[in-house]
Amino acid sequence: MAKLKTSFFCQNCGTQYAKWQGQCNACKEWNTIVEEVIQKEEKTSWKPTSEVKKAPKPLKIAEIDSSQEIRLDTLDGELNRVLGGGIVPGSLILLGGEPGIGKSTLLLQISLKLPYKTLYVSGEESQKQIKMRAERITPNGDNCYILTETKTQNIFRQIQEMEPEIVIIDSIQTLHTDYIESTAGSISQIRECTAELIKFAKETNTPVILIGHITKDGTIAGPKILEHMVDTVLQFEGDRNHVYRILRSLKNRFGSTAELGIYEMLGSGLREVSNPSEILLSHREEELSGTAIASTLEGMRPLMIEIQALVSTAVYGTPQRSTTGYNAKRLNMLLAVLEKRAGFRLGTKDVFLNVTGGISVDDPAIDLAVVASILSSNEDIAVGKDVCFAGEIGLSGEIRPVNRVEQRIQEAEKLGFATIFVSKYNKIATKFPGIKVVLVSKIEEVVEHLFG
Repeated sequence: MAKLKTSFFCQNCGTQYAKWQGQCNACKEWNTIVEEVIQKEEKTSWKPTSEVKKAPKPLKIAEIDSSQEIRLDTLDGELNRVLGGGIVPGSLILLGGEPGIGKSTLLLQISLKLPYKTLYVSGEESQKQIKMRAERITPNGDNCYILTETKTQNIFRQIQEMEPEIVIIDSIQTLHTDYIESTAGSISQIRECTAELIKFAKETNTPVILIGHITKDGTIAGPKILEHMVDTVLQFEGDRNHVYRILRSLKNRFGSTAELGIYEMLGSGLREVSNPSEILLSHREEELSGTAIASTLEGMRPLMIEIQALVSTAVYGTPQRSTTGYNAKRLNMLLAVLEKRAGFRLGTKDVFLNVTGGISVDDPAIDLAVVASILSSNEDIAVGKDVCFAGEIGLSGEIRPVNRVEQRIQEAEKLGFATIFVSKYNKIATKFPGIKVVLVSKIEEVVEHLFG
């Protein structure tokens, strides 16, 4: 038996201490430091079947062969878009999200559709439970193998026997290795198990997808170094009261982090939403005040979203400012611009703002739609259903240009909008016969067009 050494780790941030103390010096959290026993004996976690490779030699960047790096198609358009075109061989992908949001359902559904030999390792559910879910999603999954195991040594033994092309782990917090004598889910266990999986993925060129739990703050549970170790970090989010789920990329070494994937949660699994503008727009017959349509971009995908505003007289002394899916500080800035530059007296009124569909948007191009919805509610005059907006508002009240405006106009034209308001300073080279493009430079011009 190797000599054991006791260390103390913060369960929130992973900082190591020589002795116990009440507060962590790094994250300032109380009572998060626990004792863990670490075995110092040097052992090999992943043993490749081939002979030991020679030490790599440095190569010129022109001599490195990249022709074999072909991405694996997941047959899921939304996941392919977020990953940048598919799964890169040898990569490690970490998927995090709230409990019950659908992480296991998403990866099980993808593993059942994959044309590659896939090993789905679950430490949270039995094989019968997974079978029941798989039958509900899709009965066919000839390439998917289910393994219920939490010990990494047993997992690698099964991997050596069946040699899968893709490995899915559900979840990394349930795994444990014999080389670390601490409970599963602890800082040292998560770090060591992830290191073993990284070594396996890089040596065999096999992609590994991990499911990670999150803390009450919304961050991945375990040490922060976990997010640095993996190649891609995906966030699966959404309100459990809504049927729509959003897949975001927080980190991606092989693609953009601005892409967005949208799914609809059904009884038969998750359905890809190829045209998200239709689900984000309300289908109403009569025109109501306080609503405006904004043209925004998420990565390369244009979206038409609905902004709802409610302006009412403040019942209490201090007026309220409440937002859902929009930055509250930016709302206060826009209200100050309307008060100072456009002459609207909103300082004594409550303002509530909502982005429909349960999504959060930080694109400054929706500023013009936010202002239009606020003024529409304040004047109690409805904005036309076939009118949309794309413009950023500056502190002096001017309408600033936005990027890729032609793509936004094209999406609005495709969805049947008759008019779009954009900045006068945008350079538009393409002609759009199906939609009227109104060029404005100040808020006063927008008010004149909308409300006379």
